[in-house]
Amino acid sequence: MLIDSHHHLWAYDPSEYDWISDEMSVLKQDFLAPQLREIASDNNIDGFISIQARQSIAETRDLLQIASTEPLIRGVIGWVPFADSDVPAAIEEFADNATLKGFRHVVQDEPDDRFLDGAEFNAGIRSLAGRDLVYDLLVFPKQLPAAIDFADRHSDIPMVLDHIAKPAIEAGKLDEKWRTDFCELARRDHVCCKFSGVATEVRDESWSVETIRPYWDVALEAFGTERLMYGSDWPVCLLATEYTRWLSAVRELAAPLSEAERERFFAGNATKVYRLA
Repeated sequence: MLIDSHHHLWAYDPSEYDWISDEMSVLKQDFLAPQLREIASDNNIDGFISIQARQSIAETRDLLQIASTEPLIRGVIGWVPFADSDVPAAIEEFADNATLKGFRHVVQDEPDDRFLDGAEFNAGIRSLAGRDLVYDLLVFPKQLPAAIDFADRHSDIPMVLDHIAKPAIEAGKLDEKWRTDFCELARRDHVCCKFSGVATEVRDESWSVETIRPYWDVALEAFGTERLMYGSDWPVCLLATEYTRWLSAVRELAAPLSEAERERFFAGNATKVYRLA
C-alpha cells in the first residue's frame, strides 16, 4: 500500500493564491481531482491526505466537498483561525465529518520567529485536545526552537512536522543548526514527520538521490520508521521534480529498510496518525 501524506488541490485564482509568484508559473493552473487520479494511476498510489494551501475556512469546506466524491482522498487537513476566540465553534462545524483529520497554520509565513508562543494561538490549539485531531506543523528551520516549546506545551495533541522543516539543501553540506533543532523536536514522542517537499529546498539547479540522502539519514535516525512517513507535496514539488522522479528517489532511499519498515513509512504511519483505517 502507498499513502501520500501531503498534497494540495486548488482551482487557481491569483487573488486567493498570492504566494504563487511569477517564478512558480508551473503552479498557476488548476490541480484538482482529475489530475490527482492521473498521479495515482501512474504511480500506484492508494490514497492521499489533502492539505490546506491558504488560510481560509472556505478552502477547508471545498477540500471536504471534493473528498466526498473522490475516494482517493482519505483525509483532509484544513485551517481554522486559531487565534480567534470563536475557534471552538469553527472546529465544531467539522466535528461530524470523519474525513477531517486535523488542521494546519502556515507558520512559515509569519514574520515573528516565535509566533508559536502567542497566547491566543495557543489557546486556540487547546481546542484540539481530546478530539482525535492532528496539528500539522509547517515551519522553517529558524522557527524550530519555538516549535520545540510549542510541542512541549501541547504534548497531548498529535503533531506532524511537514517537509522536515524545510532546510536549505546544498550538495556536500548539512545545516548543523537545523539538524540539532530537528533532532531535539524528534525527541517528543507525539511528533511525527513527513519526508516531503525536500527537492524544492535544494539550492543547486539539479539534484540527485545523493544530494538529499544526508537529510534522509538524519530524518530516519531522528524519527525512526515508527514516526516518519512519505509525502510528495504535489503539485508544489513540480517546481523541482516530476512526481514519479520524487517517488523513485524516495524508494531508493528506503530500499535498505525491511519490508515491515517500508510498509510503515509508505503507508502504515500515515494510516495510524491520521486514523485512515
